[in-house]
Amino acid sequence: MEQEAASFDDHAFAPMVSLELDVAMFKSRWQFCDGITEYLSDILGQGHSDPARYSNFLSVATNEFIELAFRSTSELGRIRFSLYRNATFNRLRIAFPCEEAFGRKHMDARASEHQPVPGAGSGFVVTKSDGAILLRDLAAIFRATIRIEQDGEQEIQIIADFPSVEDFR
Repeated sequence: MEQEAASFDDHAFAPMVSLELDVAMFKSRWQFCDGITEYLSDILGQGHSDPARYSNFLSVATNEFIELAFRSTSELGRIRFSLYRNATFNRLRIAFPCEEAFGRKHMDARASEHQPVPGAGSGFVVTKSDGAILLRDLAAIFRATIRIEQDGEQEIQIIADFPSVEDFR
């Protein structure tokens, strides 16, 4: 079963948690990626018949997104992690600063035609072909809808909608 999220509009989702950190502090220790992953995954598992299984399964994808943000952001500004839920999806949104536009306004993880922009700023890691392949693979494995977008000229967002159904195969 492959179901698309109705919209990337957060108004259709109930907020669950939001965490905001200084990027320099976040990047000061790689271990913050693991701690934030565990925290967010535990919250994602709430309300499921087998919360540990659901949390453990989604922690793989959550960790990849957090590590991608870790490698992609500059040292200045704030990074935000937010979780939302509606009846059929759980949404993870990671927003972080980038120094320059990264070429395309939107990139769908299911589309493989994205080409990197030479000399792009800190968000370049997210849009490199390796990053696009990783996101496409995660979308397929987790039956998720994943999108990378630029918000204004200074921020990149990773948005992932995971089906709330527990029957991952």
